[in-house]
Amino acid sequence: MSSNLNSILSLEVPLIVEIAQRRMPLAEAVNLVHGAIVEFPQASNGELRILVNNKAVGTGTAVKVGENFGVRVSSVGDMTSRVEALGS
Repeated sequence: MSSNLNSILSLEVPLIVEIAQRRMPLAEAVNLVHGAIVEFPQASNGELRILVNNKAVGTGTAVKVGENFGVRVSSVGDMTSRVEALGS
């Protein structure tokens, strides 16, 4: 592997696991308070989207790791789509 590729592969990128999305009126959003519960239209055991640079690269399910949460990867895109997600 070339040194340029090794340098690129050592970069740290943000990994986001999206639980769900919901649209709500701005008035409702600004009235949220500490302890408020926002319901989402997704089952609690559903697939989660894994994103890099805000682009989907795979899916997974939530797991508990000790006292923390994690994600068990169910599927990932091909190498090309994963590398494209790193671009702006």
